[in-house]
Amino acid sequence: MATGLDHGLKRVVWQRLKDTIIADCRKSEAWKILILDPFTTKLFSSCCKMSDLMSEKITIVEDLYKSREPVPEMKAIYLMTPTAKCVDAFIADFKLKPKYKAAYVYFTDYCPDDLFNNMKLYCAKHIRVCKEISISFLPQEAQVFTCDNPGAFRSIYSPHSQDKRKTLETLADQLVTLCATLDEYPGVRYKKDTNMENAKCLAELVDEKLSKYYEMDDSGKKKGKTQAQLLILERGFDPVSPILHELTYQAMAYDLIAIESDTYKYKSKDGSEKEALLNEEDMLWVKLRHMHIAEVSEQIRKLVKEISANKKEPDGKITISGLSQLMKKMPLFRKQVAQKTVHLNLTEDCMNYFQKNVEKLCKAEQDLAVGSDVDGVKVKDPMRTLLPVLLHPYSIHDKIRAVLLYIFSLSGTTEENLSKLIQHVKIEDEREYIENWKELGVPIISTPSFFSRKPNRRDRSHEEKYNLSRWTPVIKDVMEDAVENKLDTREWPHQSECPTAWNGSGAVSARQKHKASSQDDRRSGSRLIIFVIGGISHSEMRCAYEVTQAVKSCEVIIGSSHIVTPTSLLEDIKALSKGPMETFTIDERSNA
Repeated sequence: MATGLDHGLKRVVWQRLKDTIIADCRKSEAWKILILDPFTTKLFSSCCKMSDLMSEKITIVEDLYKSREPVPEMKAIYLMTPTAKCVDAFIADFKLKPKYKAAYVYFTDYCPDDLFNNMKLYCAKHIRVCKEISISFLPQEAQVFTCDNPGAFRSIYSPHSQDKRKTLETLADQLVTLCATLDEYPGVRYKKDTNMENAKCLAELVDEKLSKYYEMDDSGKKKGKTQAQLLILERGFDPVSPILHELTYQAMAYDLIAIESDTYKYKSKDGSEKEALLNEEDMLWVKLRHMHIAEVSEQIRKLVKEISANKKEPDGKITISGLSQLMKKMPLFRKQVAQKTVHLNLTEDCMNYFQKNVEKLCKAEQDLAVGSDVDGVKVKDPMRTLLPVLLHPYSIHDKIRAVLLYIFSLSGTTEENLSKLIQHVKIEDEREYIENWKELGVPIISTPSFFSRKPNRRDRSHEEKYNLSRWTPVIKDVMEDAVENKLDTREWPHQSECPTAWNGSGAVSARQKHKASSQDDRRSGSRLIIFVIGGISHSEMRCAYEVTQAVKSCEVIIGSSHIVTPTSLLEDIKALSKGPMETFTIDERSNA
């Protein structure tokens, strides 16, 4: 299996960076310095290593905002977001005394005329190249992207927001660069919602900006629509999935363990502090991340046995000196042992939480989410399912999650009942955790005039392997319906039509001479791009891989402004009622 750096979005982005920035570097034999802002630092880190840059004659990577020593004999490459802060920092490098021999300037997106003219005024004679490369999104995984903007949630959903339109414009620009990077001109559709207009507004913006972007291609011809579809929907379409306790490895780990910036910290057996990066360079992580924790535990047990077998001497005894010699001889083995040790610790951590609290919670959560018990018997009185959770000494957050699932199952409750629930959980001063869901168009208080029609769900009873994992994210139904051309046009209006040949399973696969066997082969088929306003959960990310794997002729890519965990989403929901907020620029957000 290829790593994320070898296929998918990360490879596409790295190829584009090579075709633009690196290709210009190759024209000159001299070594260069690469200068990045916080966003472009993340961009490069996501898709390449320092060794990749060194092989392209980039000797050092510097921070645009930090004080740097002048190197007047070297040329500098600047990759930055087109903001006043970035351009001012660039001008400061050349205005009085040039820090570098020359500048090769690349912007992630369209640079406004005022900033460009300002740069030209002070630095024109030092600039050798100035280009816009159209990559203002982050490739998070092979089939997952983000706009690196958690603040968008508050900008779009807070009743106090002063920059909602501006935020939607920025997200639209970022989505256009995603399509450009993938060389796609998709048909755009959005989920219609009588209470919320954000998906419709974003769809209009994206379609308009795509049209302008593709007005003329390099050969002077207008680009036609490609075999791709872009679906835009809001977080409120499925409030259940990001709140449930998930038992697949990645989702479970990010929910229960304090993993920050994809870094897992743990203590080794000798008591020393260790940390590991959970990304697609770790092949074991790629293999295990979407498996159920029961399967992961079994896999880890097998791997531990393999390690033990490899550590043994011919007579079957394990010796430290023998292991030390083996480690010196086999760097690859050393790396594999280290990876297995990381996942042994992480699995143990997950299982400890599961056995303490999560196992008991999961049954109640699944019954409330699915609306029926393990035997398929309908839950007639959800309060009877919720009550044991409220009476047990679970954490406040766990109780809030269960209360929310109860309310979602009923499509809202009465004011009186809500007040009782809030008192039970003892969050009288923090009612916003529950009440602010209304800002996402999710009914919390049921009213006679409000009619909420729950989506018809696919029957997946034949797929259920685990009693505590019966819920399937709604996004998976959407993906499968889109691929099979079954989305209802009344619920999913077309902002712009996609080619008549679009059909992720039938018409497209007929275009292929053989059945796709790998990620790259699949690209000769179609692409389904899904963008969720307000954050995606790890369980929804998993669905993109599962549907792609099942369909073969269609690659599903999912993205959002950011990735949420149950805890981070609840905190974001609570913060929506805070007072007037300051507006953020892209580079300020990246520093936050």
